[in-house]
Amino acid sequence: MTTLHRQATVPLWRRVLPHLLAVVFFLLLTAVYFSPILFEGKTLAQHDIVQFNGGAHEAAVYREQTGQEALWTNSMFSGMPTYLISTRFPGDLSIYLHKLFTVGLPGVVANLFLALVCGYFLCVALGLSPLVSVVGAVALGFSSYNLIILAAGHNTKSLALAYAPLVLAGLLVAFRRNRWLGTALFALGLAMNVRSNHLQITYYLLLLVLVFGVVELVAAAREKRLPDFLSRTALLGVAALLAVGVSFGRLYTTLEYGKHSIRGKSELKTPPPAAPGQQNQPASDDGAGGSGLDRDYAFGWSYGVGETVTLLVPNFYGGASQMKLSETSETGKALTNLGVPPVQLSDYLAQMPTYWGAQPITSGPVYVGAVVCFLFVLGLLVADRRTRLWLLVGTILSIVLAWGKNFEAFNYFMFDYFPGYNKFRSVSMALVIAQLAMPLLAVLALGRVLRARLAAAPVAAGTHPSLAALTGKPADDAETATLKRQVLRALAITAGLCALAFLAGLVADYAAPIDAQLQQQGFPLDALRQDRASLLRTDAFRSLFFVAAAGAVLWFFLQRKLSATLAAGLVGLLTLVDLWGVDKRYLNDSNFQTETVAEQFVPTPADQQILQDKDLSYRVLNMQSPFNEANTSYFHKSIGGYHGAKLRRYQDLIERQISQNNPAVLNMLNTRYIIVPGEQGQPQQVQRNPGALGNAWFVSQVQKVQNPDQEIQALTTLNSATTAVVDASKFPDVKTSYPSAGSTITLTSYSPNALTYRANAAQDGLVVFSEVYYADGWNAYIDGKLVPHLRANYVLRALPVPAGPHTIEFKFEPTEYALGNTVSLVSSVLLVVAMLAALYYAFKRQPEPRMAEDALLA
Repeated sequence: MTTLHRQATVPLWRRVLPHLLAVVFFLLLTAVYFSPILFEGKTLAQHDIVQFNGGAHEAAVYREQTGQEALWTNSMFSGMPTYLISTRFPGDLSIYLHKLFTVGLPGVVANLFLALVCGYFLCVALGLSPLVSVVGAVALGFSSYNLIILAAGHNTKSLALAYAPLVLAGLLVAFRRNRWLGTALFALGLAMNVRSNHLQITYYLLLLVLVFGVVELVAAAREKRLPDFLSRTALLGVAALLAVGVSFGRLYTTLEYGKHSIRGKSELKTPPPAAPGQQNQPASDDGAGGSGLDRDYAFGWSYGVGETVTLLVPNFYGGASQMKLSETSETGKALTNLGVPPVQLSDYLAQMPTYWGAQPITSGPVYVGAVVCFLFVLGLLVADRRTRLWLLVGTILSIVLAWGKNFEAFNYFMFDYFPGYNKFRSVSMALVIAQLAMPLLAVLALGRVLRARLAAAPVAAGTHPSLAALTGKPADDAETATLKRQVLRALAITAGLCALAFLAGLVADYAAPIDAQLQQQGFPLDALRQDRASLLRTDAFRSLFFVAAAGAVLWFFLQRKLSATLAAGLVGLLTLVDLWGVDKRYLNDSNFQTETVAEQFVPTPADQQILQDKDLSYRVLNMQSPFNEANTSYFHKSIGGYHGAKLRRYQDLIERQISQNNPAVLNMLNTRYIIVPGEQGQPQQVQRNPGALGNAWFVSQVQKVQNPDQEIQALTTLNSATTAVVDASKFPDVKTSYPSAGSTITLTSYSPNALTYRANAAQDGLVVFSEVYYADGWNAYIDGKLVPHLRANYVLRALPVPAGPHTIEFKFEPTEYALGNTVSLVSSVLLVVAMLAALYYAFKRQPEPRMAEDALLA
């Protein structure tokens, strides 16, 4: 009886029931982990989400009041597009699919649930049993990085990772099982991954896809299957185009904005002024005027070469930058001896600098699990050649990319020459490739071992039947005997790595960059280093235990002491306990709070004082970490903010003028209020800036310059009230003198997307506006007629105004948004139609023959 016939005779409910039970199990796991949210009404304290809500507040209020999108906001960095902050695209219909998949769960809870479900779907798509697929889903979903980024508030990153297994499921099914079903899955997975709006995760995912494609191409060429390979690739290419088209609006506006952001091309040739005590640095390592991020900035978070051991031993480098130590720790004892009161000791020990790696700061290690590492090594021994080659190369590439500046020869080449790579920072994030590849190969290895006995003959060929009678147990067939040897080899290799990690700890110095500062403060540094050593040793033994336990389960299964169901369940339990225990170090009950995100934005007395000013528009500078906080943006139009992709010209202004305390620049930005920290614990104080120039003003002189470097340098000595600096190489028609006596201009209407002014020009004049210049979207109108405007003072808008009374309007009307939204709508409809057609062909056509090397996926 064929497999298809057997499946046809099984009632539908019996085929569906295991999958429903798996989903219920994932809901249970998610509910238990996030029980404070679901059952206690708490929220997860996420720093980046709080900052996001601060920066997005103006756009959210505008949306609520008008039902329209605010495509521009003045709440951060004196003005910037909201494309990467809070812009919705009604044409993107995938939002309804996301709501369906997340079954109404709150954001962070839904992300973990999705990671488990998509991981399960990947394993089922590969032909693994429901129970083994659950093990794979747990390994993929509970990898430590998934929970660490949720604690930090990187929700879009988490969501993109959650959907990534669905992309791989489509890829593998398309090439190894059914091209039409695979194409449908690939289109769905990629559409949802891209709509998550974390392009760096999508980029790394596509690198893994690229490695798969190269391996498959070589295999197809050797086996003379190129036409088949190319036809499947073409189908996936069409699916990818439709998937990207669904998010085209988001991608198109991001691409357009990227040219003007710090990820775009720099126009300056000269380096910024050095910070106190430092030497000047080049404007960018890829050459002045280069495109992309500054190399030092991009590689600031590079995983240490030795730090890679955290994939197997989580505390190999001390965990997170701040970890809790017990009162019985060496540091606790030392602090007690130094006279720290017992009532303060626990709080003091809650944030100890246990991390001693090279990264500036870290929220925790990337830990895929000791059980997963053991099964991954086993997969390298027992998986089919193409599968293990693809996943091994992907894992190695992931690790090398994450090393960043610690492996310059390769990574600087990638940064300088590989398309798009220099747009991303924090290269340690590349370990997400290994986070996908290692559990996938691990669960395939588990499935391979558990299927061995089902296919084995009662007595191996060539073995005398009396041997089984004498020993009382069936003799091993050749495959089982081979698997036993491979399990022992994998166990020896992985356990040996745990032992090497322990031995490395015996010769490590446990010194961290922060130790010099701690020593100056009289901190008991020797005790802290002993605790760092203890963390390493403890986790080395911990990982060794889980490796040995998983190896023992598989060994006893092959010895016929355990059933396949029990063996799979035990390996799954070990995997869950292993990962859950490490995850709880970084996202636990202490991360939850009773107040909502909105309740965290309580105006300070300084905010309340400023809010008494009811003028339409003015700006505020908070001197306390101005360019790394968005709380000020929640209440005011801020000079500062919190965002990873500021406008490059504004970043230049920060580095070369604002940070140098140039009052003329603050005045031209209409900085009416400055919030300064109070002395000795006193509340913040508000200082009104009498020099703020208002929303717009007529100038009498134009200082012409010939390039951006001269333009920004001229601001150093500029009288911004009377003179405007204009780059004549870009705007040659501007005059050098404008009579301004008797001319007035007033802002009469403000919204994020539109500003209206009433002007009365005594003579033809030039108006400078305290608004950020952004040519790709802002249009100027005089008395309803579209007129050209120009850039002045490096970042501001300026407009020649004819004599007489006029109504001046600036409207943000980016064509990219309208076009992108239309393409997203059309692509959404086409994607649904194409997926339905692919599914029809998948189930109506005859099954495709599987390739010879794909027995593992059968």
